[in-house]
Amino acid sequence: MQFLKDIFYVFYPNLCINCEIALLQNEKFLCTFCKNDLPIIDDNEHINVTLMSTFYGRVPIEDVRSFLYYQKDGITQKIIHQLKYKNQPQIGGFIGEWFGYNLVEANVFKGIDYIVPVPLHPKKQRKRGYNQVTLFGETLSKILGVEYKSNVLIRYSTTKTQTLKQRFERFSDSKTKFKLANTTIFENKHVLLIDDVITTGATIEACANELLKTKNITISVATMAYTQKA
Repeated sequence: MQFLKDIFYVFYPNLCINCEIALLQNEKFLCTFCKNDLPIIDDNEHINVTLMSTFYGRVPIEDVRSFLYYQKDGITQKIIHQLKYKNQPQIGGFIGEWFGYNLVEANVFKGIDYIVPVPLHPKKQRKRGYNQVTLFGETLSKILGVEYKSNVLIRYSTTKTQTLKQRFERFSDSKTKFKLANTTIFENKHVLLIDDVITTGATIEACANELLKTKNITISVATMAYTQKA
């Protein structure tokens, strides 16, 4: 069987998402060189304050962590693009595993009770076939020992692609709406809200405001990537 796998690999090699060279059999998604070039966000006070500042004065967030810096035409953008649009949901698990063990090592999110994904609209999820944060969240769930809770926070409207909007339009978008199916399940609980990328924080803010309809809820945020937009 291994011989057949080796023959198949010769003719149909997996390629690095970033540089597109053939991966070795012990490599996943990225070659060793590109993996070492990933712009991983350091866990330090200055960076954590910067991440938190996205939500200052807008919505009460207990803590925020993000794994990678996201820049236009950078390696992180290529990874997220493959994850969302090229039918590679497994990339979410790859990121979640690496990020999850980093969080454990940094002793972060010790008091979390549930992990909740930012949902896709059902029509978009049917078209794509998956929510890009599902495997990310499920992997974090296993590593952190916290229950993953989907289908409680529901998205029930469609919007234009966020990247096509100006910053003001993102902040003032009233069409993106979320509904909490059960306002008691998270009572007195600490919820970790997860998404792929933080840009303006508008989507996470909208989700958090819906979650805050729950009595005595605490909300933290974890994402695959973070970018600052002018």
